[in-house]
Amino acid sequence: MAENGCHLNPEEVYAPQRPASTEPNAAEGCSSDPSGLSPSQREVLERCLHALNHAKNDSHILAALLLITRLCPAGQLDTGTLHQIFEAVGFNLPARLLVTAFRGGDSSRLPPEELISLGTALLAALSTDASMVAHPQLLSTVPLILSILENGPNRTDKQTQTLGNEAQSSPGSQTESATDSQTSSSMSTLDEALACDCYQVLNAVCALPQGPEQLLTRGAVLALCRAVFKKQTLSHEKGLPLLGHLLSSSIRPRAWARHSSDLLSLLGTISQNFCRASDLDRLEMCSQIPPFLPPPGVESESQELKEIVGNLWASLRPLIQGKLGQEHLGLVLVVSACLLDLYGWESTGPPKFCCLLVNRACVEVRMGLEEPPGTEISPQLQHTLTACYRIMEAAMEQACSQGAVSNPAQMQTAITGLSLQQSRQVLGALEEAFSAEIYYLKHLAQTSYDDPFLFATFRSLCAWLAEETSCLKEDVIDLLPFLIGYAKRQYKGGGESKGLADWMLKMSISNSSQDGTWSREAALRYLLPALCHLSAEDGPRRVLLSLDTPAMLVDFLSKGWASLRGQSGKTVTRDPSLETACSALLNFAITEPERVRNDPCFIALETMLSEALPALLHKPRLLVLAANCCTLGLMIARLKSTTTDPVELGQQRFFSSVLSFLLSAVQSGQASKPARISALWEEHWEEAGELWRLSLQALGGCVRAQPWITTLIRDEGWLQNIFTLLGSSGRLPDQPSQDALEEVLCAIAKQCPVCRKDISELVKSVSCGSLQGLPKLSTILVE
Repeated sequence: MAENGCHLNPEEVYAPQRPASTEPNAAEGCSSDPSGLSPSQREVLERCLHALNHAKNDSHILAALLLITRLCPAGQLDTGTLHQIFEAVGFNLPARLLVTAFRGGDSSRLPPEELISLGTALLAALSTDASMVAHPQLLSTVPLILSILENGPNRTDKQTQTLGNEAQSSPGSQTESATDSQTSSSMSTLDEALACDCYQVLNAVCALPQGPEQLLTRGAVLALCRAVFKKQTLSHEKGLPLLGHLLSSSIRPRAWARHSSDLLSLLGTISQNFCRASDLDRLEMCSQIPPFLPPPGVESESQELKEIVGNLWASLRPLIQGKLGQEHLGLVLVVSACLLDLYGWESTGPPKFCCLLVNRACVEVRMGLEEPPGTEISPQLQHTLTACYRIMEAAMEQACSQGAVSNPAQMQTAITGLSLQQSRQVLGALEEAFSAEIYYLKHLAQTSYDDPFLFATFRSLCAWLAEETSCLKEDVIDLLPFLIGYAKRQYKGGGESKGLADWMLKMSISNSSQDGTWSREAALRYLLPALCHLSAEDGPRRVLLSLDTPAMLVDFLSKGWASLRGQSGKTVTRDPSLETACSALLNFAITEPERVRNDPCFIALETMLSEALPALLHKPRLLVLAANCCTLGLMIARLKSTTTDPVELGQQRFFSSVLSFLLSAVQSGQASKPARISALWEEHWEEAGELWRLSLQALGGCVRAQPWITTLIRDEGWLQNIFTLLGSSGRLPDQPSQDALEEVLCAIAKQCPVCRKDISELVKSVSCGSLQGLPKLSTILVE
């Protein structure tokens, strides 16, 4: 502890009372001094600082520090004075004070309580300066401070060694296990002023840009949980808010992954307190619930969590059914949205209550958004409306799928017992609320494009348009310039938006994207399903073409493929947005042939598809994307005019890959039974089956437009492989697939006499008999 062989001697250093900001000296003096000190007090302070700089041992240092704290409380010291103290003392002294207190022994004659009090007071004072908080030596004391908050000064030898090593280790060292050590059987009660200093340091660290990360890696989540369980001093008043702030930051998923058991127990305690409180107290406690709920998908199978969520709903129902002011209703709706994120409508309540909840959310949206243009929406109202959007989205998915829920995974989120009339009522309320969103977005200026609340509103409307584009059709068409303009602006901005990510966390919105970040291009991703629907209709499609939407989609698809191209094996991650972009482009390719022939973006798209499909053949996890690329490439190629120019190598590779890819979907059946869908395709057949049939039909169109393809078909032995797979039955497992295959075989037979002869010989050699399953082809062969 001591330097130069000196120890802390109670005869040299008296033990003072902890200073308070209300001491007389703190309020006296000239207002021109940053610390509010009089000239005489400033002179004494300067002498104390001089004594600090020339102290020969710890005792002299502490004596000077004690005089300073009596003269001017730590919270009132100006930045310059704090820096002078830091230069004289550094962080090593307070750390040594704490370690000495824990280790005890003869190295110090002061009681451990006094050493801890002095050490934490110093750290609290230094942590008031933002430039000092990030110092590695201060961060190294965090485990010591956490142990004080959790257990008080009573520590075992093993714990003391662990914590002492952390505080005296190299500046970059970190630990997660400091608070995992076995605690002493006795636990002392913390002095309130001491606890305040400890929380001052932790809150200062938490405020750093990487503060939550620093606290997580040093065991703060676990220590704070246990402090609450042990009902330590200020653990509820200051520990819970700090823990809530940590769990509302980006560390939330990792905190739950590492400490799910303790966090679940803490949530259970908070839930019990909430459920036992009166209705009035519950309203005030609503804001405490969301930070402590796990991210969606985490602990989803936990029976304990399901019971907690069920109990919370039971306590929320009377509040939602009652008469509430806008502020209290907003808090209740935020909690409701968070609970819906976890388990959908499973334990929400009876259908009548669910309809009431949706209706209240829709009414709030209409009231909040149907204000005159230019009306500012307060942050509190933004929080409420964002929660309402999530309730509406959950209701929309349920109402739109009512009566058609066949997926067991959807059943658990369904509103059990919702009647057709109730479903219509819900859709009616939703339509009015989404109409309010359209009204709000129509009147926004481009200067608002960086507003996170605009992003949330855009996201909500896109969720509606992904399911329903027939309602409000004219309003949606009128809004398309804004929707495309906003998506383009955000997409071109690119990259992760920290401001957006921070706002979404504050709104308790969990991110389900693949990389877990909120990026600007997410706006386009949310819009893609709506573009898929709208590009299939004449009116909206004309507007989309006028806004050069295909070029944006091609660019998005090209960048997405560039990202996927380097992935292989288990690292390959499916991106459904790329498949949806292909679907929208496919609509343009089918319905707008002239635009496809003349728009440069489709030439670039064709080149990209020629590169992508051969590579996708070796990425089975991306089979659906491969099916989309195959179909889209063939639909574009069929529009080409017949030419005598040499065939490009890229085109040859593409069509060779097409033939292999289409063949891979089928495998031989047993004996005389129809051919079967291959194991590779079977898992994805519901999504890729229709694309496979479209590809066969488009291949027939390509054969008619580009006769050279028949030569490739013969060279690849494709016809022989097809008839071998069909076997003696000559049939595929379903009639639509059979019809699509017959169409391409007929096109090949008509276009190429040599191929027609090959087919005739193959029919005889594989015993297809009378070709009863291929009557059109049979007619062509006998002509």
